[in-house]
Amino acid sequence: MGFLTFPLFLFFTVICAERNGPIQTFVIPHSHMDVGWVYTIQESMHAYAANVYSSVTEALTQNKQRKFIAVEQEFFRLWWDSVATDKHKKQVRQLLKESRLEFIIGGQVMHDEAVTDLDDEILQLTEGHGFLYETFGVRPRFSWHVDPFGASATTPVLFALAGFHAHLISRIDYDLKDVMQKSKKLQFVWRGSPSLKEQQEIFTHTMDQFSYCTPSHLPFSNSSGFYWNGVALFPDPPKNGIYPNMSLPVTKETLHSYAKTMVQNIQQRAAWFRTNHVLWPWGCDKQFYNSSVQFANMDPLVEYINQNSKEFGVTVQYATLSEYFQAVHQSNLTWEVRGSEDFLPYSTEPFQAWTGFYASRNVLKGIARRASSQLHAAETLFTRYRVSYPDGPVPKEEALQKLKALRWAVSEVQHHDGITGTESPKVSDMYIEHLTQAMMGVEELLAALFLLPQTLGTASNPEDSHSRGSHQDLEQHIIVYNPLAWNTTAIINVTVTLPMATVFDDQGQAIPAQTQSSADSNTTYDLFIVVNLGGLQHRKYLIKFSEKPGKEGSSTHHAWVVSFKRLNVSQELKTGRRLLPVLNECYKIMLDQDTNLLHSITDRHEKRTVRMSQDFWEYQVNGNVSAGPISDNYIFSANGSAVRAYKAVKMEIVPGKIVTEIRQYFYREEADEDYTYSVTTRIPQSFPSGRLCYRLEQSYSLGPLVVNTEAVLRIKTSLKNNRTLFTDDNGYQMMKRPSRTFVNDTVARNYYPMVRMAYIEDDSSRLVLLSERAHGASSQSEGELEVMLHRRLWNNQEWTLGYNLTLNDSSVVRPVLWMTLGSLAATSLYQREALELQHRPVVMPIDRPQKAWRKEPRTGSPIRPVVLPDNLHLLTLSVPGWFYNSNHTLHLRNMETGTPGSTQPDYDRVLLRIMHLYEKGEDPVLSQPSTINMKEVLRGMGEVRVLEERSLTGTWDISDLQRWKWKASEDPGRGESVGVKGSSVGVRGEFNVTISPKEIRTFFVYFKLK
Repeated sequence: MGFLTFPLFLFFTVICAERNGPIQTFVIPHSHMDVGWVYTIQESMHAYAANVYSSVTEALTQNKQRKFIAVEQEFFRLWWDSVATDKHKKQVRQLLKESRLEFIIGGQVMHDEAVTDLDDEILQLTEGHGFLYETFGVRPRFSWHVDPFGASATTPVLFALAGFHAHLISRIDYDLKDVMQKSKKLQFVWRGSPSLKEQQEIFTHTMDQFSYCTPSHLPFSNSSGFYWNGVALFPDPPKNGIYPNMSLPVTKETLHSYAKTMVQNIQQRAAWFRTNHVLWPWGCDKQFYNSSVQFANMDPLVEYINQNSKEFGVTVQYATLSEYFQAVHQSNLTWEVRGSEDFLPYSTEPFQAWTGFYASRNVLKGIARRASSQLHAAETLFTRYRVSYPDGPVPKEEALQKLKALRWAVSEVQHHDGITGTESPKVSDMYIEHLTQAMMGVEELLAALFLLPQTLGTASNPEDSHSRGSHQDLEQHIIVYNPLAWNTTAIINVTVTLPMATVFDDQGQAIPAQTQSSADSNTTYDLFIVVNLGGLQHRKYLIKFSEKPGKEGSSTHHAWVVSFKRLNVSQELKTGRRLLPVLNECYKIMLDQDTNLLHSITDRHEKRTVRMSQDFWEYQVNGNVSAGPISDNYIFSANGSAVRAYKAVKMEIVPGKIVTEIRQYFYREEADEDYTYSVTTRIPQSFPSGRLCYRLEQSYSLGPLVVNTEAVLRIKTSLKNNRTLFTDDNGYQMMKRPSRTFVNDTVARNYYPMVRMAYIEDDSSRLVLLSERAHGASSQSEGELEVMLHRRLWNNQEWTLGYNLTLNDSSVVRPVLWMTLGSLAATSLYQREALELQHRPVVMPIDRPQKAWRKEPRTGSPIRPVVLPDNLHLLTLSVPGWFYNSNHTLHLRNMETGTPGSTQPDYDRVLLRIMHLYEKGEDPVLSQPSTINMKEVLRGMGEVRVLEERSLTGTWDISDLQRWKWKASEDPGRGESVGVKGSSVGVRGEFNVTISPKEIRTFFVYFKLK
């Protein structure tokens, strides 16, 4: 394995001649530490993660030249709280003071960018930033998103709002990266929001083809590159310190060979960038658990290259990421502008489209989003309680701990090998366990907030206020809470065991309801109740059960099931001859009685009919690596066109006065006893107009699937959409997805992530699908909208078998989609609709059905609502419980003197975020800036005393936040830095806030306590 020295140095000479001076190389030591993936958190902490921070801290302390960047916070926080000694903690503070240890990103994890929701991305970033600022006074200014599978245009906007100077990405389409390398366009100014544009632009560096790892091949050795500490060993670190595959040590014999290999790689990378600065990431997955060995070998290598820098044309230095970006910024070049395009989907080779993970582990994706929704509800409810009853009987310390546990669990699963579904089964089980345990705690908190009296000394035993009566009918109480800051009318569903019931609100008025046999059980019934709730308002309802039907004219209607026989649809049939209409005030839905399938939908207001079918199809994919491309956790590789997934369909219709329900059951074989797929469509009745009238709520059941099957819901329409799809980037903004043709893998490369919504449209109509968990979506043919809902895969690839990453998911999944069809004007509130699906009213039974007591005294008026305009969304309302002083100077002074401003969490500081839902020009009314008086808006909670505007994660006073400005080709000559729009409005006593399209404004709010 000889090394061709003459061509190498000839190459060096040519490259150097094209550059002004030697290449300045920034060697950035790092360890990529997956918060999950193959191994659980506990396994990783034991095997290597704790050793990374202990050994890095010690190694940096020993030599003033050494540096290191720390990225994900979860492992660091676990180390800090349970492993680090007092000596370690003192060393860390000193290293931060010397700027030799640098926190990058600072979030709890390195979140995925394709299937994560905006709420959760902000949450995990806030969790990490709050810890870092509270503990060290540190506020990260740079990102290191090296491993998410594609790059969203939402992420740079969020990082800009958090105060970052620059953004770093890596995984983008292989063919696009090749073009960008050759044209030296890997760096650019990214304006991720078409509405915010330069206001929240950010300089972005795309890593070259070597990504975040150093070269693993050494021409003079079979060992693993520049990883002298070898490969991490599971489950236990070796007691003798000898790890597998440790590279040859740097000695007199190997020093020059190492130097030539390193310099050659530096020169190769330098050719792809415009400046003389090369970012050389030194590290990879699970590295630096034995940092002394790493640095002991790299130290002499760095020294040797610098001693021979004239010959090599390269200088080398240990660096943090901020030093690299500062050098590039000071080059004062003008950079091209990239608009709001994202880098999704992501492919690594012609048959490796990473679009499968959009639908992997559907159950985990659903639990993660439900946990996020429950957290939002609990945060808002606790904040209201805390402001209104600061001395109430719900212990604030215990409440905060329950909220923190769920914040941690929801943040953790946003990892790019977490919610993506690309982890091993035991790691998936770990995420679900952490989420469900934390959700149980928050469920207890919600019950306490609903049920405990607001002030001490007012508690009473229910039996004290009731006396037994002779009435034998049963009754049950429920509380319903609206976690959104809009007034809403909603239909809730309560599972009950008796067929007849009357429902009363908290004013004693009977309200519309409907009972019917449940589709899921022969022993239960669905009780649909129409509730009217103000923003952030909860109300109590009484359900009175009866064995007998209600009187004529009763507010409760009992609906009966009408069954249709199972039909074979596997043969060519004449269709459309016998159509059955199902109507509400907005739609006429036509069902084909020859197939039991949907035939068409007519918008009754617009008098426009759209032909439409909806059913299930399957991609049958390859699992044998020797037979061709495979699908796996990450990759979707279609082995031909999808095939119909059923041969027979059965239908039931439940006509009702509140809801009419259509139940369709799809059988793989006509004679099968059990169905494989089902869809239940709920059509609201008695709502003459508005969003509820247009909303078709669909619940699905899929599985168990046959191995190596990818199941899709396919909707075929008569819309002329030119195979163009619109999907959301993380629920923040919509992206236009025109159909693209590729030499290979066209089907898979036209799939996109659908986090909250997707739609197709033509000049007359729009078909919108809203989702409560992430899926993959595509428009493969004219008028089609296809959603991948479930996957079950196995392959014989050695790598996936070794790590148990085969995705043999035998579960039955039950996602929910809301469908709307109408004119562009009628469907304009789809952003709000998506949030109403995500944050449906919380329904909490507070007792079991029991014999009635004497009549309770009527309660007072419901609590005052908090209501925002239709185009504004209350993104966050919480009590973070941070210790730090929001005055940065005082906070640093307190840290330096060792006298923190408080030894208790600040329960009076409320974190509030408001988001404008619309883009500029999207809607003539809703896209206008909206001005609100915060004091008036929040009056339903209490009297606002102080309002301070902050950065996205709360660590900056907005008036102090300055970000680097980068010269952009569209507007050269701007200043070197710019402040962020906003000010501490509460200080001046001005509470009017104008929120422009797509802005997210963050505030600390202090109320006058009662």
